[in-house]
Amino acid sequence: MKTTPRDFLKICGASAAALGLSATDLGQLKEVLADPNGPTVIWLQGSACTGCSVSFLDRIADAPPLTAAGVLVNSSSLIYHLDLATLAGDSAVAEIEKVYSRGGYVLAVEGAVPTKFGGKACLGWSDNDPDVTFHHAVVDLSSRAVATLCVGTCASFGGIPAPSPNPTGVKSVSAVTGKPTINIAGCPTHPDWIVYVVAQILLGNQVALDPLGRPKDLFTKYPIHDMCMRRAKYELGLKAQSFGIDNFC
Repeated sequence: MKTTPRDFLKICGASAAALGLSATDLGQLKEVLADPNGPTVIWLQGSACTGCSVSFLDRIADAPPLTAAGVLVNSSSLIYHLDLATLAGDSAVAEIEKVYSRGGYVLAVEGAVPTKFGGKACLGWSDNDPDVTFHHAVVDLSSRAVATLCVGTCASFGGIPAPSPNPTGVKSVSAVTGKPTINIAGCPTHPDWIVYVVAQILLGNQVALDPLGRPKDLFTKYPIHDMCMRRAKYELGLKAQSFGIDNFC
């Protein structure tokens, strides 16, 4: 993933209104993305179903690149994602270590963090034989990140892996690191929400958070139920009977 992340700007521009990005924002974003020393993104995956990655990669825009995959595969801003990395083995680990030593990156975490058994219920990678647990990777990488994004409910709050009996001691990212996180909750989270938060960070804008650490513009200002295009049908009747039926709630 060694080319410039110009396609990220295109995908933001394709839905600028929905993301709350002005023409000025897009102009500034273009400058940031043109900077080879700009923030990079490391995306880790732990105890989760990978649904948030699937949701993001299924994002479709009106203009090329049509999908988020088109952004990530051609973007140097994302240096590691388990499902998409063109690098493998030692090369991938070396790239992560290089960015870690420099600091100033954005850490995106998908999935909750197992803490029992020395964290060995979930491994991040192996580096010259020693296994690096997901727990260790999250704690280490969050220490030098400009922001830590929790992508989905599992990373944000523990999600489905966390309830009793929770044999692997799963916890949220913030509970493990003791640091504030930007919680982009959802099961899965909406792809536009991820794009919005990453764009704000690249622009250097402060992301206002609610008491649960969620971006206010996404979770408080416009509740998802109020914005749903299918709400009118839901309100007209047959509420309980409409669940799971195409074009209904």
